[in-house]
Amino acid sequence: MTHSPPETPPEEMTEYSLSTLLTPLDPPVEPSDFDDFWRASFEEFGTGSVAWEVVQEHPETPTHRVAEIRFRSSAGEAAVAFVMLPHAADVTRRGLVVGHGYGGRTGPDIERVASDTAAIFPVAPGTHIGTSSRFPASPDEHVLAGIEHRDTYSHRFSAADIWRAATVLLEMAPSAAGALDFSGGSFGGGIGALALPWDGRFRRAALDVPSFGNHDVRLSRRCTGSGEAVRLHLREHPEVRPVLDYFDAAIAARRLRLPVHVSAAVLDPAVDPRGQFAVYHAVSGPKRLGVRAAGHLPGTVGELSDRLALQDGIDFLALPDDRLI
Repeated sequence: MTHSPPETPPEEMTEYSLSTLLTPLDPPVEPSDFDDFWRASFEEFGTGSVAWEVVQEHPETPTHRVAEIRFRSSAGEAAVAFVMLPHAADVTRRGLVVGHGYGGRTGPDIERVASDTAAIFPVAPGTHIGTSSRFPASPDEHVLAGIEHRDTYSHRFSAADIWRAATVLLEMAPSAAGALDFSGGSFGGGIGALALPWDGRFRRAALDVPSFGNHDVRLSRRCTGSGEAVRLHLREHPEVRPVLDYFDAAIAARRLRLPVHVSAAVLDPAVDPRGQFAVYHAVSGPKRLGVRAAGHLPGTVGELSDRLALQDGIDFLALPDDRLI
């Protein structure tokens, strides 16, 4: 009788003690030209006007008009975003750019948007199924697209489109310029950490279970997230490892001076908790930590953790300035 070998588990369900996670790891070594690279990227993609057009009106809410737009992506192609604008322009007090997890999005997250807030929900290049792109939609392929060089890596353009989405939103709702915030989770949290240090228009940020923090840690264990595709790819192509250092959310977070709320999980099969906490530890400006029991888990526990973290981020962005510390 022959026996099939046992399957390798797709992830290590490692749960870390909070005391361990609250002890900062040695920070990742950063490229000497990290700042130069990102400042040049912002100059290329984050300044100037951005072409956009409304392509479809969606059902409105009691407080907002909702529309789907196309805007010119940093990748040189059409990008999709969903916009929510208050019915009465004179009530707009805040702006919000919302990143998404791997898997893209098909509409706005209406529950995130307060009545006085204009919001834009950009879809990262390649992740909108209905739009052609040079980047593949599959997370395991998207995370490897262009990884051969820092200038061509997909994450560079995902971060740059956060800047461009902000430009579009502020053109549509200029009164939001004084209080422009960012919110993003998982892929979107890591991309936000990469994008925000270079764009002085943002006031605050909420990062939930942020990915791409401390690649040395991220690549040290199996996972169910996109990091597994990168880990396996590096076995065959170790020469691309230095590229990832330009897209390390924990390195970028050292440059974050704006107030930041980080929700980090002690248990997460997709994004290593140590990498999430590395992003929190690296933030150099005012910061708050929300500790999640779990991240990226299906079922009741995961859903509850997601809801609580979402509300924590919403509450943080709504705080008066004198209550941030």
